[in-house]
This record gives sequence, C-alpha cells and structure tokens, in this order.
Amino acid sequence: MSDIGDWFRSIPAITRYWFAATVAVPLVGKLGLISPAYLFLWPEAFLYRFQVWRPVTATFYFPVGPGTGFLYLVNLYFLYQYSTRLETGAFDGRPADYLFMLLFNWICIVITGLAMDMQLLMIPLIMSVLYVWAQLNRDMIVSFWFGTRFKACYLPWVILGFNYIIGGSVINELIGNLVGHLYFFLMFRYPMDLGGRNFLSTPQFLYRWLPSRRGGVSGFGVPPASMRRAADQNGGGGRHNWGQGFRLGDQ
Repeated sequence: MSDIGDWFRSIPAITRYWFAATVAVPLVGKLGLISPAYLFLWPEAFLYRFQVWRPVTATFYFPVGPGTGFLYLVNLYFLYQYSTRLETGAFDGRPADYLFMLLFNWICIVITGLAMDMQLLMIPLIMSVLYVWAQLNRDMIVSFWFGTRFKACYLPWVILGFNYIIGGSVINELIGNLVGHLYFFLMFRYPMDLGGRNFLSTPQFLYRWLPSRRGGVSGFGVPPASMRRAADQNGGGGRHNWGQGFRLGDQ
C-alpha cells in the first residue's frame, strides 16, 4: 500500500485531484451511495430544476460495468498519462495556467453538452487535454498498440477510432478534439504563429491561489520556456517548435 501511496503522491497536484475524482465519483455511483441518476448532465434538471452540481459530477462520472469497464480504464490511463505530461511539461511551474486551460475546456464542453444533450463529459475533457498534448508535440513519432508508429498530431484521431471500436462514442471524442483545437488555436497558434491578439488570459485570482514557480507569471499566448528556447535556436522567426514530448508508455 505504501508503494501505491507514493505513486499517488508523485502525481502532480491538479492531475492528482482530477484522477482521484474520476475514480471516486464512479465508485460512489457503483456502490449506490448516490443514485447515478443524480450524476448525469440532464439539461432539464440543470436549467429548470437548478441542480447546479450536474456539470461537475458529469465530468467525473462514468457508468462502469461489464460492457464499459475497459473503456473507462483506457480513458483513465489517458487522463493520467497526458494530464501529467502537460502539467509537468508545457505547464511546468504554471499551475494557474494549467487549471485555467482545464476550466476553459470544461466550460466549452458543458455548453456543448447542454446544447447536444450529452449526459457524460468525462471522455470529452480527457480528449481535449490529449489533443493539446499531441499538438504541442505534433512532430514526434509515437508508438501505439501492436507496434504502430505515427506522428503525435494524429494520435487524437487514432484514439477516436480506437475508443469507437471498444465501445465509445465518436461524438464524445470529436467534441473533445474540437474543444482542444479551439484552446490550442487561441492560446498558441493565433497569437504566436499568426500574430493575432491574445483572447484568453488567466485570471489574477488563480495566480494568487496557485502562484507560478521558476520566477514570474506566464499567461495565455506566452510560450513555455522550452518553446522559447527552441524558437531562439531557430533564429526567432518562422513557425514555432512545439516541443519534444514522450513516447506512449514512457514515464
């Protein structure tokens, strides 16, 4: 048990709380401590009965059963792997910016879920984070199941097909990819590659709550240090080098 505790404490803070909630809420529903009917996102209940907790519980809840258990575990693995890699990579030392990214993606997914009557939001949020990681490491070659190898930028679409095969919904993965693309475009591509304005900015109260480390405050539209170094090595012009990343399964 001490090994499990050490492993759990080694997970970066925001990912650790997200991971724990994504384990705890389905367990609560599975044990019947709270009826799963209160954990889904139902637009009528949220909008007209003021059951305001539903967007939150729908983000963490997943109906685990014989037909869905494997899909749940696969996406839990994706959450752990790619949220950890973003939090300790591109967002290293910038917890406020990382939390704001999750909040931005979550709000977009909740609005889409209410409009499209999506009752579960766990997979879309995980896929949005995975999409951002893949774009930040787009030229890296990753390995997937059965030794298949391809560029990281294709990974979200490969996983979309994979989840569909093992029982998921293309809509959930597609919404996650689109939200992740919206965030990536507004945060990096539009202000940095296209010279546009910064439309997103992390609120100051998040910086006061989660102060940046390694000196100074970084906001949206400002590349992480690793990206700035790569840009400087390339002479400061042209397209940005979005980082090196990891292979699937690397720790």
